[in-house]
Amino acid sequence: MVQVGGLKGVLIFCSFLAAAGYGLTQSNDRLTQLSEVTEAELTHPESEDWLMWRRTYDAQGYSPLDQIDKTNIGRLKEAWRVDLEEGPNMATPLVHDGVMFLASSNDTVLAFDATSGEQLWAYEHRPTSFPSPKIGIALHGDKVIVPTQDMRVVALEASTGRVIWNHGIATPDHVRLPYSLRSAPLVANGVVLQGVTATMIPEGGFIVGLDLESGEELWRFHSIARPDEPGGNTWNNLALKDRSGGSVWVPASYDPELDLAYYGTAPTYDTAPLLYAQNEDGISNEALYTNATIALRPKTGELVWYFQHMPNDQWDLDWVFERQIVKLEIEGIPRKVVLTAGKMALYDVLDAETGEYLNSYDVGLQNIVTAIDPETGDKVISPRAIPNAEDANLLCPMANAGRNWPSASVNPKKKMLYLPLAEICMMFGPTGPTRTLLSTGVAIKAQPMVDSDGKFGRVQAIDLQTGKMAWNFREVVPPVSATLATEGGLVFVGTLGNRFLAFDDADGSLLWEDDLGDIPASFPISYGVDGKQYVALVVGQPSNYHATVLISYLNEFLGDQSPVIKLPRSGPALVVYALD
Repeated sequence: MVQVGGLKGVLIFCSFLAAAGYGLTQSNDRLTQLSEVTEAELTHPESEDWLMWRRTYDAQGYSPLDQIDKTNIGRLKEAWRVDLEEGPNMATPLVHDGVMFLASSNDTVLAFDATSGEQLWAYEHRPTSFPSPKIGIALHGDKVIVPTQDMRVVALEASTGRVIWNHGIATPDHVRLPYSLRSAPLVANGVVLQGVTATMIPEGGFIVGLDLESGEELWRFHSIARPDEPGGNTWNNLALKDRSGGSVWVPASYDPELDLAYYGTAPTYDTAPLLYAQNEDGISNEALYTNATIALRPKTGELVWYFQHMPNDQWDLDWVFERQIVKLEIEGIPRKVVLTAGKMALYDVLDAETGEYLNSYDVGLQNIVTAIDPETGDKVISPRAIPNAEDANLLCPMANAGRNWPSASVNPKKKMLYLPLAEICMMFGPTGPTRTLLSTGVAIKAQPMVDSDGKFGRVQAIDLQTGKMAWNFREVVPPVSATLATEGGLVFVGTLGNRFLAFDDADGSLLWEDDLGDIPASFPISYGVDGKQYVALVVGQPSNYHATVLISYLNEFLGDQSPVIKLPRSGPALVVYALD
């Protein structure tokens, strides 16, 4: 294992060299041999490359590499490790032609030799705004496209780190609360798509399409319907300034054949004005386009179709997460479908071209939805789940548990999906005058599930062709990274206990594990260089979801017996594995 020294003392010097157009290692062949990333490569990437957030436009998180497999996984060792800066993040490394690009914390972008961890260049963008974790960056042509904490999107030259363009995303002058760019950009049909997070901000989140060559804004789609536009009558007659939410903080997926980009949207936290419908003709409290899948044309931002998975979400159980595109046989007919699940780990299956509801899969964690209309997908909510001032009820999952931003992966050949879960519920209610995360003032307290056996973590395999639950792996600590599926028959995931695990994708048996030294907080990838396969992930830059919420829950439930109460911290790092 090679340990590469800390970066803090050299970042300013690296940034100067990068801005001047110099690579730190000019003799390094990786940069001189770096080719441009074409549209064709984004659509059909080389097996050794990892060019976007979940590797491919369909967001499956699957690597076709099979050098590391069930027979030799015991030989997997740490190959190299690079120290990173402190700060919250949800990083996804990208790899092209043996060069790795990483958006670290504090708007630092780094380029490495993907075989050794040798730093090739660094770029710093030092805003004065609050730290905002980011999921990743994008590659296209000779550009590395980077969202920043101060609402800018920057295009860097991939071979040097030199700035090509730097575009600020305009926000309303009268809105003073901080927007953020947590989502990774996606380049689709020659346009840079970027979602915007607007958690408690009046008028809500949005998506922009930016010109690839200049960064200039081409179009904007608002995820909160305007009063005088389609869907505007679904907000209980609230004025635009009183509508908020609809954050777009998870990257899109894209179907080049249909030319459709699929985004998910978050709910609103201002739930009190929407709790009860006004019983007025033509007015509802569904709150479009929150908790919806929206299908857009990348060139124009045109809304082609939408499907709202959970209208009027009163529990912060949003459906903002990945939209995975899979080919399945539905009632004997081959269909291209979009799969997605909110925090309840309840999957909806939609036709990718039309948005038609087809089916749902429930992993059995939630107790809020009691029935689903088989024709429309409309969900029946348990009366016990409706916020009220009289009593509290145990609802599952917890608003910060169930499934969250750590994404599922899909093996497209086996039609299997692998989902990381936290089995934690909440005592919900009663409502009161104290303002909490939700404006109904409802009390929310983490609780174990009824008859919990003390195992709060689960990786669940789902047979997508039948909708049946296959194997699952359960242990005390929850998984806190995305899963990674590979052609070698493996499923990788990182856990809250600083461990990196590999399972047999056929039966869920644990084949390998390693101590990462810190909390994994990213989307693992697998890539190849010169015929050798690697697996990489970032540790030690946890978001609040990891560092605060889940650790506090386990410590509260288990007390001195909690395995994470004195969890060691080796510090932020990029960790890369290969066969010894």
